[in-house]
Amino acid sequence: MKQEAEPVTSVIAEEVEKSTVVSQPEPEPQPQPQPETEAPSNFPLERSVLQIPAISEGVFPKDSDEVLIKAQPSPTGDQCLFTVNRPLMTGNSWFFSGFESAMESSLAEALFCLDDVETALVCESTVTVTRKDKTLVDWLPLAKEVGTAIRDALGAGKGLIAEKIISNLPSEEEIREGIQKVIDTEVNPGVAGHGGNISLLAVKGNSVTIQMGGGCQGCSAADLTLKQGIHTSFRKAVPMVGAIFDETDHTAGLNPYFS
Repeated sequence: MKQEAEPVTSVIAEEVEKSTVVSQPEPEPQPQPQPETEAPSNFPLERSVLQIPAISEGVFPKDSDEVLIKAQPSPTGDQCLFTVNRPLMTGNSWFFSGFESAMESSLAEALFCLDDVETALVCESTVTVTRKDKTLVDWLPLAKEVGTAIRDALGAGKGLIAEKIISNLPSEEEIREGIQKVIDTEVNPGVAGHGGNISLLAVKGNSVTIQMGGGCQGCSAADLTLKQGIHTSFRKAVPMVGAIFDETDHTAGLNPYFS
């Protein structure tokens, strides 16, 4: 799938015309004038802690009839957060682990038709895509395909998320009990040896927010711990949990984890 990449400046210009923008942090002010179009770096230097993946004021023009999409790659490069100026799943979230999990959800089906999409997390007005090829760091080609897939799904007039998914979601209390149990019996005993602990801060819909403390806070292995350990344990214990957010103030600035 690897192809010679187009010049970044031309790709960015094309993406702006299509209203799918791969966003990067603004460069530090320089004493000399900056070029009108500047190639972005592959990864943002730092990210702020987000409580929920919501559209921030000023991200998109108000009352736009056009479907607008902003893409933000993760620092590790394996994920990209796509923010849309349209609601995709209100009040809840859903993690699609593969095409078989699409369950007649038109948005997920459109995304999994793309060769390099491994998983997709839909939450409010965002979609977080994990790619299969972890050796690729340039998100521009796949971002264009994901943007097209999102627009096609929105324009099809079908249910973006299958009704049977929404109607079968457990209550917040059921999710809270299940997640707290796995924290107490599996997760915390596992990180206690390193002086760490995990706390469940909130459950909203089927999305959960946690905080890492002790030896886990600011730990360089915290990203790996969450994604490979906590992530797996939570979804195994409570399969219908959606987004998993980390409110920890890690010094590396890798918050939140979207999958």
